[in-house]
Order: sequence, then C-alpha cells, then structure tokens
Amino acid sequence: MPSASNTATPSPINIAIIGAGSRGSAYASALSSHPRARVIAVCDPHAGKRAALGGAHIWGARDGSGPREGEAFADWREWVAWERGRRARAEGAAPKGVEVAGGREGGEGAEVVPPGADAVVVAVLDELHVEVVEGVSGLGGVHVLCEKPVDGSWEGCGRVWRALTSGPKGQDVLFGVCHVLRYSPHNRMLRELVLGRDAVGEVLSVEHTEPVGWWHFSHSYVRGNWRREASTAPTLLTKSCHDIDFLMWMLCSPPPGSDRPPHLPAYVTSTGSLKFFKKSRKPADAGDATNCLSCPIEHGCMWSAKKIYLERHLLKGITGWPVKIVEPDVEDIFRDQGRDAAMKHVLGKLREDYGDETAETERYGRPWFGRCVWEADNDVCDDQTVTITWEDDPLPNSDRSLADALKGRGAKTATMHMVAFTEKICERRGVIYGTEGEISYDSATIKVHNFATGETEIHHPAQPGGGHGGGDAGLIYQFVAAVDAVKNQGMSIDEAQKVHIGCTLEEAIRSHGVVFAAEEARRQRRVVEWASWWRDHVGLL
Repeated sequence: MPSASNTATPSPINIAIIGAGSRGSAYASALSSHPRARVIAVCDPHAGKRAALGGAHIWGARDGSGPREGEAFADWREWVAWERGRRARAEGAAPKGVEVAGGREGGEGAEVVPPGADAVVVAVLDELHVEVVEGVSGLGGVHVLCEKPVDGSWEGCGRVWRALTSGPKGQDVLFGVCHVLRYSPHNRMLRELVLGRDAVGEVLSVEHTEPVGWWHFSHSYVRGNWRREASTAPTLLTKSCHDIDFLMWMLCSPPPGSDRPPHLPAYVTSTGSLKFFKKSRKPADAGDATNCLSCPIEHGCMWSAKKIYLERHLLKGITGWPVKIVEPDVEDIFRDQGRDAAMKHVLGKLREDYGDETAETERYGRPWFGRCVWEADNDVCDDQTVTITWEDDPLPNSDRSLADALKGRGAKTATMHMVAFTEKICERRGVIYGTEGEISYDSATIKVHNFATGETEIHHPAQPGGGHGGGDAGLIYQFVAAVDAVKNQGMSIDEAQKVHIGCTLEEAIRSHGVVFAAEEARRQRRVVEWASWWRDHVGLL
C-alpha cells in the first residue's frame, strides 16, 4: 500500500473519537502526529477519560482553555444529534428545538458553525460497536474506522455490513477495521518478501504464534472485560482475530496490484480450552479466599494482583496501562497527590469483590482486578490452535502451465497458536516454509534462509514505536490517506478502500468468518468446509 504523503491538502481531515479508553487514546495520539488530521471531538461517559483525551489532543493542543461547542460529549448519541443540528445550522435551516445564536450562516452577523467530522474512530467496548456504527452510518457521509472485532457475533457483523452497504451506491463510506498487524513496517516487509520477492518460493506452510503474556492474560481474560464468552466473545475473536486476519492477508488476499481473486481456504479446524485458570487448579493453601488482598498465600503467589499492578508497575512509576485500567484516574492522582495516594486508590479497587449475593448484572458487567485467578467467573480459552488448509486452486488459463497457474494458489497450511503462558507479551513469532527456503520472524527481525545457497539474510524492519510495532500509526496514516483521497482528490470509495486502506469490507468480514468457523469447529470437534460454511452464512450478512 502507498504511504500517506505529507503534502498539504485543501482541507484537513477532521476525526471524532468515540471511546476514550486505551485504544481510543492510542489512535488519538497517532492522529495528532499526522500533518493532515485533526481530532475535533471526543465521546465517552467517563468524565476523566474524556478530559484526558481532549486535554491532550483537542482543547489542550489549542490553548488549554477547555472544550468548546461540539468537542466533548458524554454519549455518542449526543454527538450524532449535535452533528445533525450542526449540519442544519450550516445549511441555514435549523430544525425545531435547535437554537442558533447570532443568526444563521450566510446573513449579517451569522454564527460561525463548528466543523463537522469527516470520520469517526469507534473504540468503545466490543459489544457496542454495532449500535455505534449503525448510528453513525445514519448520518451519511461519515467514514468509519472500527476497533476489532466488528462484533462478537456473526449476526452483528451482518448488521454492520447492511448499515454500510444500504446506500444507493452500495458502500457509500470508507470502512476500516483495526486489524493493525497489516500496517506495521515489520509485517509489510514480511509480506513483500513472501509475495513480492518470492523470497522462499511457493509457501507450503506457516506456523504463527501469538504469545499473550502470562500476567496480561490474567488482567484482560481472567479478571478483565473479556473473560466471558457470553459477555463479549471467545478469546480467538477478542484477542486473536488480528492473527487470523494476518494469515488471511498473507495467504488468501491477492498480492498488491494484482487483480486475481482471493485464494480461499478449503478447511478450517481448531482445538483449545480453558486449561489453567479454573478452580480445580487453586492451591489448597489458598483456602476459601476469593480476593488477593485477603488470601493467606498472596505474598508468594505470582498471580497476586498487588504484585502485578503495584510492584510491577505503580511502584516503578508506571501509571499507564494496565494500572489505569484498574483505576482510570490514577495518572492524575499520582501527579497531583503522589505515589502513596495513588497506591491507596488502586488498592481500594483491588479490594472490590463479589459474592453469591451480588447481582448478575453487576458481577458480569464489570472487571474484578483483585479477584483470585482460580475463583474468577472466566470461561474463555487460555490456549488454542487454529489450522487453516488450502488446496490447489489454479486460475483457468489455457495459455499457462499448471505450475504457473498455481503460483500463489497452491496447497498450503497455516496454524495459529494463541497461548497465555509466555514471557513475551503480544510479540508475535513464526516460521514460513517455502519450496526454496524458509523465513523465521519475531517482532524485531526477519530471517530469510535460502536452501540453494545456504545463506541467511537478516532484516531489521523499522521500529517506529507506538502500539503494535507501529501498526497503530500505520493504520491511522492509511485511513487518513483514504479519507483525504475521497474528500479532496475525488477518488471513489471503492478505489480509496483498496488503494489506501488495503482491505475491502468483504475481506474484513471474511477474516471474522474464519474465526467464527474455527470456533464452530472447536466446539463441535470437527473440520469445517469453508466453501459450504461461507455459502450457508453469507446470506445472513
């Protein structure tokens, strides 16, 4: 994909952030460093998160005087209603109930109407994605970048598909999913080596591992928001849809500039389970304790919430993730009141617990970061493997040999292993086996070994910093480039989607489909035939 240019354009790209948590803040930071983008609004029910993002990237970047009209909202619906009114004011015809101070645009003494958003970044909780995308799409003309996954259900993915393709021209706005692994310099180089330079010949097999990280898994998937399938979705979707999309991008999507159809999988299967974080694994000496702060073996337990959040982070001056997830105001408390006050607040959060008398809505509706990891109500897999199999699928062309027709479309297999119990945190690694060599990769290096020469070439891709090895910033730059191409350069939605975002709506939904098919295979202990699965499910989109 072409990178965004720094050339000035006729008008900036205005972005509203819906959801000011860690992901929304990461994208706001990337947008603030972009020469053509402006964050103009933030929507979040938490006043502290709203103020922190706005202070860093909206009004604080301006003069620090606080939010102006149209810059801060407690709910995304408020922003949608405000934007409808803003548009009417800009057209000089305010609807009933909307006050227009200082006259209407175009007349003497007309008001200056605040700018509208060209696009939104949807970074709310996963289960809210669908309603936000549907609500924003109702405005018309606002492009959407949505955090992954699109939704925890296939039905929800279908609702998003319909919301984005119901216009008179089909897809009337750009849509990006934050599958950020596609956009890091490391993975773009890896794909170029494999597909562009044929560095290992024809790919026959890929082994890819996502090491979640031992304490990271306990934070997010045992104690945190993503611990229960019924409340969110399986780990394969909430954590590893990045990785399934990465494999589909490498092995299914056509190379850049190619008009070939995708090489679709033949079969999908998966095995996995919750192996460790369950009551049967609880040490006997822990007794009946359900919270780390009242546990008799807390001082010697590696899963102690005090050790993870205080000793590993807060006592070292680290107030960002994951500590700010436990106590959203910890950064302000640490700065204004000191470390001891911050520790007191965090410990207060860690002491919170639930019992049999706790209402299910409260118990399941929030995280419990001080909860014993063997007494939590989690049920998602902590270890899972997915196998995707392709068969020979030559393009019909009588003028080409079978070997040429199979180039990039031969039989191959990919495995993805998601595992909780690792030293590394989300630093992916893997091996790509080809007919002429093999590539091994981690998050820092790519090693290409050539069978014929016996030589190994080591690449060190750029490490620009930021989330996901520069993938967050890379995604933002490509999304802004796409919006700019449509807004200022007259490019069509379809072309900008392909050229700049580099992923069509169908591709994004297809990679989600592979996840759902893999989960179906895991639960039913069977192999899923992809073509029939897609045929049976695509009608629900």
